[in-house]
Amino acid sequence: QVQLVESGGGLVQAGGSLRLSCAASGLTFSSYTMGWFRQAPGKEREFVAAISWRGGYRYYADSVEGRFTISRDNAKNTVYLQINSLKPEDTAVYYCAADGQLGPTRLIGAYDYWGQGTQVTVSS
Repeated sequence: QVQLVESGGGLVQAGGSLRLSCAASGLTFSSYTMGWFRQAPGKEREFVAAISWRGGYRYYADSVEGRFTISRDNAKNTVYLQINSLKPEDTAVYYCAADGQLGPTRLIGAYDYWGQGTQVTVSS
């Protein structure tokens, strides 16, 4: 079955950096658009970034543009999210997701598979 497993979260001070990873199995990874979403306590899940199946097109939420970088390594079946200049408002559970139908999109419903999430906590 399809599995997406996130890692790399943790507790970091404001201004710091983290690199999240999402390892995929059970699917033809290079055929899927990959996305990152996040959900803060008491809030709805929101789009963060997405990357096309070959990595040539990347799409970011306005709130993270310039601070976050999504990338992928199709040889390793892994997608990454480099997070720089972290802010307390970035605190959330971060999820990766795979979309086999559309190009990079912010639409949650477009994604077929989801990971279990990794917690990112930013202290002020």
